[in-house]
Amino acid sequence: IAVLIITCPCALGLAVPVAQVVACSALMKRGVMVKDGAALERVADVDRALLDKTGTLTLGRPLPDPAAIAALPGDAAAVALGLASHSRHPLSRALVEALNAGGVKPAVLDQVAEQAGQGVSALWQGRKVALRRPDSSSGIATTLDIEGQPAWLLPFADRLRPDAKAALDQLRALRIEPSILSGDNVVAVAEVARETGLTGQGCASPQAKQEAIARLQGAGHKVLMAGDGLNDGPALAAANASIAPGSASDVGRQAADLVFLGDSLEALPLAVRAARRTMRVVRQNFAMAIAYNLLAVPLAMAGMVTPLIAAVAMSTSSLLVIGNSLRLAGAAK
Repeated sequence: IAVLIITCPCALGLAVPVAQVVACSALMKRGVMVKDGAALERVADVDRALLDKTGTLTLGRPLPDPAAIAALPGDAAAVALGLASHSRHPLSRALVEALNAGGVKPAVLDQVAEQAGQGVSALWQGRKVALRRPDSSSGIATTLDIEGQPAWLLPFADRLRPDAKAALDQLRALRIEPSILSGDNVVAVAEVARETGLTGQGCASPQAKQEAIARLQGAGHKVLMAGDGLNDGPALAAANASIAPGSASDVGRQAADLVFLGDSLEALPLAVRAARRTMRVVRQNFAMAIAYNLLAVPLAMAGMVTPLIAAVAMSTSSLLVIGNSLRLAGAAK
């Protein structure tokens, strides 16, 4: 009976889930939501970080050039609003806000379709119309096409997230090399790359993002992908671990392992530090549970432990594991 009580695997069974629950709770208080505890194990191992630009490195609240909006003819403005209303891309949301503020009414469109990384297309009065990604010679912008008319280039301006540079420095201090992987045009990516000191790849389609992740994984790297858009969903799912801002598209939030609220990019190094602390505590918990069994089982088999003492020892080992895990209440620092 003493041997049966001593060998109860309570401490081993609690070693991982208790640590994960406490760490996830600590991160939640700091505005980082973890979908499942296993994600912390993957985040703890990453050594490369690929970051989307618009909505991830930047606030994702770009503002359209007022002069460009004012220059749009009435029909073109209505078409632009109708197209933008069918997309959750940050540029589309900003365009909707600006046009609504100007009293524009959306045009009635047919056969509306959004293609990840390319834009939104439809039919208007039998003519093809589209809001699409401009060529690489443009900065942050979108292009409005109406069949039979010249295209309109709509420039936008965006800002880096607060503390973005400090967050990137913290990632490097954690031995994680960050870089930009974005579907935006090369000029816009190059501008942010200069501001942050990162290397970057622009005009990356969803497939190109997956291929970039696969190349790094093939070289033995563990990749953390941070993105927010519809075109980031496949990359978020393909990475070893992934994180998205709370403002991300539904696809981005669903595909990501972690979601951070607020504007600060310091959620990324915060999550990595918490994950690594969690895994250290998990290893300590396993060590304590194994040490308890190595010590207690031989004593029980030798008849040197009564069932009552065995019950106390078994409970004590579980309490030690729980107590050690509770130290993670301050893990999100």
